[in-house]
Amino acid sequence: MILTGAEIVMECLLREGVEIIFGYPGGAILPTYDAMTKYPQIRHVLVRHEQGASHMADGYARATGKVGVAIATSGPGATNLVTGIATAMMDSSPIVCITGQVPRGSIGTDAFQETDVTGVTLPITKHNYLVSSIEELPYAIREAFYIARSGRPGPVLIDIPKDVQTEKMEFHYPEEPIRLPGYHPATAATLEDVQAALALINQAERPIILAGHGLLMSGATQLLRELSEIGNIPVTMTLLGKGAMPENHPLSLGMMGMHGHAACNHAIQEADLLIALGMRFDDRVTGNLKTYALNAKKIHVDIDPSELNKNVRVDVGIAGDLRTVLTQLLPGVEKKTHPAWLNQIRDWQEDSNERDILHHYQGEGLLAAQVINDLWKYTGGEAVTVTDVGQHQMLEAQYYPHQRPSTMITSGGLGTMGFGLPGAIGAKFGRPEEDVWAIVGDGGFQMTMCELATAAQENVKVNIAVINNGFLGMVRQWQEIFYEERYHATPMFNPDFVKLAEAFGIPAMRVTHREEIEESVKFAHSHQGPVLIEYVVEKEDMVYPMVPAGAALNNMIRRPKPNETA
Repeated sequence: MILTGAEIVMECLLREGVEIIFGYPGGAILPTYDAMTKYPQIRHVLVRHEQGASHMADGYARATGKVGVAIATSGPGATNLVTGIATAMMDSSPIVCITGQVPRGSIGTDAFQETDVTGVTLPITKHNYLVSSIEELPYAIREAFYIARSGRPGPVLIDIPKDVQTEKMEFHYPEEPIRLPGYHPATAATLEDVQAALALINQAERPIILAGHGLLMSGATQLLRELSEIGNIPVTMTLLGKGAMPENHPLSLGMMGMHGHAACNHAIQEADLLIALGMRFDDRVTGNLKTYALNAKKIHVDIDPSELNKNVRVDVGIAGDLRTVLTQLLPGVEKKTHPAWLNQIRDWQEDSNERDILHHYQGEGLLAAQVINDLWKYTGGEAVTVTDVGQHQMLEAQYYPHQRPSTMITSGGLGTMGFGLPGAIGAKFGRPEEDVWAIVGDGGFQMTMCELATAAQENVKVNIAVINNGFLGMVRQWQEIFYEERYHATPMFNPDFVKLAEAFGIPAMRVTHREEIEESVKFAHSHQGPVLIEYVVEKEDMVYPMVPAGAALNNMIRRPKPNETA
């Protein structure tokens, strides 16, 4: 059949299984928007800013495991996608971004709304394309989806000149298998690596598993649990790995790292074996590398070979898909008990419990930790939470235990303020049957709060919890500890968030006391569309523990016990 390039774009998206795209029209992409009218099977969500489109595609991808799709015009439309593309790249999220470009004859002339977006995004995409002919177009789209979802997932961008979109040709969908020279993602471990890893696992007396985002993306969470239970090996998780192991499991220690649970950090530093699965030894996880787990042998399994020995030298490095590698390892893992090791970890956990602010707070104000803990309680711990970045994000990781994979969605590697609301909208479109909560700070929320209009227009059922402390909370915390309480540029003038939501026709309420939190959750669940709840919390609360920059992982600033002084 004879199709325009724009129709070929839509035809290929349909054959890739795309059901929804997030975007914003403009001149250079208008032919493709016109072609959308012939493809009602694919829903288009009109965002209010292109950054929101890339975050929505990302949230959709993380919630579903499918490839999310964002679309924008040339120039500023394309560059507005960049923050979301970089976010997806850092967290290995599969998205495909399609941008319009000025006609081929105008490229390089500084034409109106021309930007070299493939040059701009080269460092933050897994791959990108500038389509120079209509004949290349179907192959570029098919390859883009393959690259985005295979191996270590990531973002791919396709830049399509306007005249390629309007040109016509006889269309035949490329059915042949995709072969990309030099791109051969690893899958299985060698027998030698399996034997070497098993020798370390079965000899260890103080082993610990470090579970990362790769476990969720590979669908290997059940295999992780089997490994942990057979070897009686405790599991600690990265921020993006939360949900890899049910957090109510007796062998689950929760989150590690800068604001992780103290027992996790102590266990890592005292372990004699680290089994790192689908994580990259990020600096927020390791603390000072010169002092990191010095007495531990290390096994690292990751689908990306470039991650092996990149930050931490390991004894056994395996490039492969976690589900495949764990299937290879499990038959050789010996049954163990490790009583002394587990008792030591329980002692560390008891010390942490004594320092928990929920157990001894005597103040009258509302704490962000109380809000998160009670949201967990009154949602039954079953919600899909999508956070912004800051204190509330770390408190969510500490006080909202997750029992299922991919139920906490957040920007980890890039730490993108503004991710929460659009990410939650994308997640809700991906999992419409789930109770989805955007948990955002007053600072990050204001970066993308224009997407309230998108939520209202689409009537998408997202519950928005704004944790309002009147500060850029995490930056203020650093200023308090390291800059002698010089709070420069961190106090926030905020709008009336309730009135703001109501201006968009979104029901809203304000909570100032803990006893109102249960009512607020009922209020959110009583409405069909989006709801906003503002939780006014203590202005100068802290997130503990905290590993200062450059410190050893177990050299944490701790919350004092009730009988201690700071």
